Amino acid sequence: MQNERGPYLISLQGIGKSFKVARRSAGLRQAAKALFVREHAIVKALDEISFSIHEGEIVGYIGPNGAGKSTTIKVMSGILVPDSGSCSIMGYTPWKDRAAYVKHIGVVFGQRSQLWWDVPVIDSYELLRDIYKIPAETYRANLNMLVDTLGLHNLINTPVRQLSLGQRMRCEIAASLLHSPKILFLDEPTIGLDAVSKIAVRQFIKTINKEKGVTVILTTHDMSDIEALADRILMIGKGALLYDGTLSELRSRFGTHRTITVDFRECLQPVDIPGVILLSWTPERALYSLDTEHVSIASVISQLSELVEIIDVAIETKPIDEIIVQLYKEHQI
Repeated sequence: MQNERGPYLISLQGIGKSFKVARRSAGLRQAAKALFVREHAIVKALDEISFSIHEGEIVGYIGPNGAGKSTTIKVMSGILVPDSGSCSIMGYTPWKDRAAYVKHIGVVFGQRSQLWWDVPVIDSYELLRDIYKIPAETYRANLNMLVDTLGLHNLINTPVRQLSLGQRMRCEIAASLLHSPKILFLDEPTIGLDAVSKIAVRQFIKTINKEKGVTVILTTHDMSDIEALADRILMIGKGALLYDGTLSELRSRFGTHRTITVDFRECLQPVDIPGVILLSWTPERALYSLDTEHVSIASVISQLSELVEIIDVAIETKPIDEIIVQLYKEHQI
């Protein structure tokens, strides 16, 4: 598939995946019955998922727990075979061409490690070099670049079990990039990290995307990750794709709510403006809430300026987390 930007690097069409899970009612009698007769339910993890991604994009793949994010990543990385649909990534079908395909991708699962627990990090890197058959010169160049940009100088000779979560995650990301993949799948890469580690990981992702052209697919519950990194958002719920677009488009579609904080010369009498909610008032500051679909910010400020001497105005949009929750509610997720 292609459009004006050229061929797609990743294309999923009608991907479906269901799982059979055991089910039984509570109680001792039902537990005894389950020993002889097992009841099962079919859970649809992915329901006709379709999307395409261009080379060099950073895409945020978001959704509540159980929405199907990790299942999609596992299909795209060749770990799971879907029940229906097609998936073409760099011309490969991941689960059919896995041996050749995995040489071109890097995968980081926040809760799972690809590093050996009791040995120094560098030993794991050396083993990965042999597994991927990375040429010596390429390995040295990549290792030096990753050690420098991720600040691993004091970590690579330390056993993994002695690293903090933030240190280990930086080492995990380096491990996934030693073989120069064209695509990086990141599943909750900043989960549990402190603020400093999060910033370091985000900055590194930006760097490899810009300088190396690595395409990044990021799943996360941390919307600050999405705001800091993603050019585009794919939102999934109950196995179905709910939204595909930019963050700014999402804000314009669902984020028409604004909060205006106004500082002014002393005024004791509150000022009410039609169509605008006055949240709080002090002699020198007022807080208003409005919906820009019905009232313009300019008209609010204009009306206020006729009644008070304005010193400063601050306008805030609805937090992206609230916008996401609003979209989920529209789809009753």
